Amino acid sequence: MSRIRGWPVTLNEGPVGLRPLRLRDAGALRTTRIRNVEWLRPWEPTHPEMPLQSSSIAPYIAMIQAVRKEARQGIAMPWAVTYEGAFAGQLTVGAIVWGSARSAQVGYWIDSAYAGRGITPTAVALAVDHCFLAVGLHRIEANIRPENRASRRVAEKLGFREEGVRKRQLHIDGAWRDHICYALTSEDVPEGLLARWRRRSDEGERGRPPDGTSSPGDTPGSPSSRPGRP
Repeated sequence: MSRIRGWPVTLNEGPVGLRPLRLRDAGALRTTRIRNVEWLRPWEPTHPEMPLQSSSIAPYIAMIQAVRKEARQGIAMPWAVTYEGAFAGQLTVGAIVWGSARSAQVGYWIDSAYAGRGITPTAVALAVDHCFLAVGLHRIEANIRPENRASRRVAEKLGFREEGVRKRQLHIDGAWRDHICYALTSEDVPEGLLARWRRRSDEGERGRPPDGTSSPGDTPGSPSSRPGRP
């Protein structure tokens, strides 16, 4: 399949947005990832194509070109995550398989400056709903290191099902690391994932103590075969 139905597309929910990643994002991508190097390092795949810290913009341009090519080939949807219009991170639905599988993986990371605002679960819900309702996918996975409690909370709050451990799945931070597989199928969210997240957020707000000590989940990211992709 060479073209994805429903791509390119921009999605929004309040101040949170997803828009197709573009070449002119390379500068913001470089600045953000350099500033967040320690925040992202424990969760990012080891990939020489785009090191976490690089003074050159070339690796970032190359990465964007690569994922945009995959989008044209129908095997990825690379989005920039925005908050009130500003670049705040990256979310990619990748490893798309068509035919009888119609499955994909979702990977994401968020700028630490925007953590704690519920951006990540909202962005994931927007992407999953688009995959199920517009693109025609049936199953979405998120593979997350057991130690990444923040990212696991995002998957769990959204109702992703835990399906087991994939041993030594990806090379991350200098070693082959285990990952927990979380998944959803379209049958799991007939009302849509965003509607579920809104309902759970509203319930959480009603149950929040007066001092407001709890907050919607956010996370540095879930891993991918290259930074910013599943």
